[in-house]
Amino acid sequence: MSHEYIFKYIIIGDMGVGKSCLLNQFTDKKFSPDSPHTIGVEFGTRVIEIANKHIKLQIWDTAGQERFRAVTRSYYRGAAGALMVYDITRRQTFHHLASWLTDARNLTNPHTIIMLIGNKLDLADQREVSYEEASRFAEENGLIYMETSAKTGDNVEDAFLITAKKIYENIENGVLDPNSVESGIQFTRTLIDEPGPVKGSDTGNGCPC
Repeated sequence: MSHEYIFKYIIIGDMGVGKSCLLNQFTDKKFSPDSPHTIGVEFGTRVIEIANKHIKLQIWDTAGQERFRAVTRSYYRGAAGALMVYDITRRQTFHHLASWLTDARNLTNPHTIIMLIGNKLDLADQREVSYEEASRFAEENGLIYMETSAKTGDNVEDAFLITAKKIYENIENGVLDPNSVESGIQFTRTLIDEPGPVKGSDTGNGCPC
């Protein structure tokens, strides 16, 4: 499918919160309960439509382990959108959000749209972090908040699309310059044919800068 813009996304958060499952649910409408932990960085794409514009989302799913942080930090630069994910059934992953947010704020541009995602909504009966507590954290830090289930697909589509709408609004309002390298946006007047969703991985030998 042809597209007029490319938006670069990153997905960040602790290991095991469901980052790769969110990516797979969004790009392929699939859920794999035995999905292996990401080593380095995984990659996927999908073309969406916002305001009658076709936009290709270029999504980098980063490993959550501390030993990969030096590698994955290189992917933050030039991100238009960031999905910061925690597991609503594991309070420890919520406590670590401050560290992830510090990296995101320090390494992305000031106008990067950051969406906080509480994943594993299908396990709400095992919840350790309330919706109200997470909403308060999001509000205090200027984030958009949403709870999702990568397993059932609940709100996964909305999480990516709402982020894209906010990015597009910033372009329309002149807040973001799509010609700037740091914006995380590419604008092409020559439409490119895409075969469909694409996925891959990178263990750190290259950088999508």
